Amino acid sequence: MHDRHTRRFGLGTATALVMGNIIGGGIFLLPASVAPFGTVSLVAFGVLTLGAIALALVFGRLAQRHPDTGGPYVYAREAFGDFAGFLSAWSYWTMAWVSNAALAVAAVGYVHVLFPGHASTGVDLTVALAALWLPAISNFAGTRYVGAVQLVATVLKFIPLLFIAIAGLFFFDADNLGSFNAGSGSALGGLSAAAAFLLYSYLGLESAAMSAGEVRNPQRNVGRATVLGVVGAAVVYLLGTVSVFGTVPHDKLVDSKAPFSDAINVMFGGHWGGMLVAAAAVISIVGALNGWTLMSAQSPYAAAQDGLFPAAFQKKRRGVPTFGVLASAILASALTVINYVSGAGGVFEILVLITTFSATVPYLLAAAAQVYYLLTGRRDEVRPGRFARDLILALVAFGFTFWLVAGAGYAAIYQGVLFLFAGILVYAWMRARRTVREREAAEAPAAAEEAPKGILAP
Repeated sequence: MHDRHTRRFGLGTATALVMGNIIGGGIFLLPASVAPFGTVSLVAFGVLTLGAIALALVFGRLAQRHPDTGGPYVYAREAFGDFAGFLSAWSYWTMAWVSNAALAVAAVGYVHVLFPGHASTGVDLTVALAALWLPAISNFAGTRYVGAVQLVATVLKFIPLLFIAIAGLFFFDADNLGSFNAGSGSALGGLSAAAAFLLYSYLGLESAAMSAGEVRNPQRNVGRATVLGVVGAAVVYLLGTVSVFGTVPHDKLVDSKAPFSDAINVMFGGHWGGMLVAAAAVISIVGALNGWTLMSAQSPYAAAQDGLFPAAFQKKRRGVPTFGVLASAILASALTVINYVSGAGGVFEILVLITTFSATVPYLLAAAAQVYYLLTGRRDEVRPGRFARDLILALVAFGFTFWLVAGAGYAAIYQGVLFLFAGILVYAWMRARRTVREREAAEAPAAAEEAPKGILAP
């Protein structure tokens, strides 16, 4: 019987899931982060957007072949076997719940802007935990409510950001831009340096593919939702950054702690911009947490079905893997408590670094899976033009992801590899359990056949 709390995502909701997961809280500091490099950072953004769209198209192609929940995990396992699939699932799961903790902590800063004068460790911790558990409760209610919350949150954050982005064009002053290459090195060096800050702006583009089993007509809608979500996020990112660059003088923007608020204050005067942007940021982060909470459960759910994660992760109610949501929320909460109670900011920073590398592992394996499928497919069944186009897209997507790894920095790669290798022990344990079960199942019929012979023997 159809559960009224379960509803498959249509194209609009799937697009909102992608866009909502891409646009978190980072956009509100983004213009100030790249301002020191000059307007060459806009060129870097354009190049990265092309790479992100190539990766989005690859996910769309892969979803046509494997329209199943788990996305990158499914593609890696089908192409390269259990071990590659496990590494993809383990990395993605790690990235998701640690990122949720980071988003919750980021939300606290914006809540302080809305409600000043109530700062304390206890209050901050309560706000951060609420930011984690309210989206978890939404997920427990079923995909119908996850989709509704995601759609509303995406619209609510998209409208003010787009308003600032478009209104800023009417107040645009080229004298505010500063130089093309504001850094001390070459323009190419500036482009690469700016790209290192911008590379992770598109994390989350795989959201529709990850939830393909909950999307209506996934062969068609996953690819469309992924590309539309990336393009929608790119419009907000690029227009917003251009507007802030053109309204806030460059020397002030470099030191700005709230660039969108400064842009509103320049455009309309007064100091109400900070409140508006803080409200948009809280909505943006809660919306991202709503989507990422679901994402954190999808990869282990798919892996558990194949015996590569504990069986409890298979538990699903109302279209949502409830145990996965609960486990991720608990782990993110524990990390958040450690951050506030022990003051171990260094530990938190290390774990956040891990997410930057962990996100790239599923992307690399997915792009490589597409290359593998293209090279092993029957050429007589595919037109040469389409084969060449798909192969170029897959190679561009792989190159884009490789750039993500390089941009993560030595510390992120070092910490991320350590955490990735720790998962190998989990894989060995799960693989051993499955092997023992398979052996016992194979031996059972043989034992049943031998039993009568033993009874009749003299």
